[in-house]
Amino acid sequence: MEAVWRIIAVDGLERASLREVADEAGLAVGSVRHYFAGSDELLAFSFAAVIDSIVARLEAALPGLQDHPRASAEGRAAVLTLLGELLPLDEQRAVEACVWMAFRNAARIKPFLAAEADRSHREVAAVMGRVITALLPGESQEVLVMEAERLLATLDGLCMHALLQPGWMTARMCTDVLEWHLDGLAP
Repeated sequence: MEAVWRIIAVDGLERASLREVADEAGLAVGSVRHYFAGSDELLAFSFAAVIDSIVARLEAALPGLQDHPRASAEGRAAVLTLLGELLPLDEQRAVEACVWMAFRNAARIKPFLAAEADRSHREVAAVMGRVITALLPGESQEVLVMEAERLLATLDGLCMHALLQPGWMTARMCTDVLEWHLDGLAP
């Protein structure tokens, strides 16, 4: 998977063929074909793996929300830590964010990726729903849904800008914008 992700992060999804992945991984193409019948199967598996990696980090950070009062400095730090797992704040998250965005974009025109794109959205949206529910207890379902969608849009935008304009949208700027967003949540 790491070879697939490196190729996508550097050269784009279109270059991630069985042969290119085998070369990047230092394997014979037959070794890759032993596990994957073709590029579509390899890409679908790679998309699932990047989703699983991101969601696992999000879920690992979720207990921090319950461990601290939401209004405390520790609670705010826990929220920022969790949300930061979706942003390219270090090399690993940058590669995964780039790969995740590439797959999500490709799923619009590649039907074999659609199921994983749907799963990706559902799983990340569920975590964002839990975050918003923790931040805004007692709010109506309508407000919670709207705030969760607004948070997802903010995170997607920050991620895209940080990947496309890393000189401007630095990790510090991402965190500052995210803190500003959290300050503006409905009371």
